[in-house]
Amino acid sequence: MRVSAAVRASSSAGKESACERLRIGAHLSTAGSLRGAIDEAVALRFGAVQIFTRNQRQWVAKPLAREEIADFHAARKGTLFADASRIVSHNSYLVNLASPDEENLAKSLACERAELERCEELGVAVSVAHPGAHMNASGGRPRKPGDPNDLDGEPSADELAGLRRIAKAIDRLHAELKGYRVRIALETTTGSGTNLGYAFHHLARIRDMVKAPERVAYCIDTCHVFAAGYEVSTPAKARATLERFDREAGLAHVAAIHVNDSEAPFASRKDRHAHIGEGLCGEAWFRAVLRHPAFAEVPKVLETEKGAAPDGRAWDVVNAERLASLAGA
Repeated sequence: MRVSAAVRASSSAGKESACERLRIGAHLSTAGSLRGAIDEAVALRFGAVQIFTRNQRQWVAKPLAREEIADFHAARKGTLFADASRIVSHNSYLVNLASPDEENLAKSLACERAELERCEELGVAVSVAHPGAHMNASGGRPRKPGDPNDLDGEPSADELAGLRRIAKAIDRLHAELKGYRVRIALETTTGSGTNLGYAFHHLARIRDMVKAPERVAYCIDTCHVFAAGYEVSTPAKARATLERFDREAGLAHVAAIHVNDSEAPFASRKDRHAHIGEGLCGEAWFRAVLRHPAFAEVPKVLETEKGAAPDGRAWDVVNAERLASLAGA
């Protein structure tokens, strides 16, 4: 979506919208052009945006053309998105930095490196990444889908080995990309399959193990935390969960938040996003996240289904307004 100079000026003039002030936005399409997501976010008066810098279902992508980079920077100029902290990328879902398979790990490293290079060229401050899956490398008993996550115990041998592989992979990327400003934000997961990151202390262990922890951040996904088994059903429980994250990993290191409701039940270990207020997370959880002072400057992006809501408006707009309302705007 191209935004005219007049629309750009009117959207930036006057009082900020609630979403702009609260840094609420959505994952927006870059199909056609990278700048399209910035233009759409400006037109919708969002305060944050998440993008794919490339086709996330392919291992290899063409390098960015100079014109693409210049156009992206031009789209940001004179808008809230001149502030790089409002823009988040999400890496390819193919990447598995915990992979025990040497070939797959090499491809994952190359893919992640390319993503970080693109972010640096575009001036994107944070690149979200799922930590990875250990794949039961030692032949341990695989968990059944109905087995609950152990949020309190020590990681299993397979999990600990996977966490170490992730830290080693990040160290290698950091060594190869000296001086880069973009940070990897490790995302909380539901714990499906052999995925790591379902326990807050998994993220902390990775950050503690890397040689340059200041280059590693976190991304909290509200749906994933709920589906992983953290209690958030009441204001007190939601606050306690955030306090636990602070103790175990550190709220100060959160650089992005995915605000999604959950279609799947509590502790289901299933990643099924729902529109805000139409899932099972409950309003207490969203209020706790949206109103927490530690997140005042953190981008909060929706990853919910696109299309038109029953009232004819775009779902992104409806969901963003619901979040602003829950934040007390």
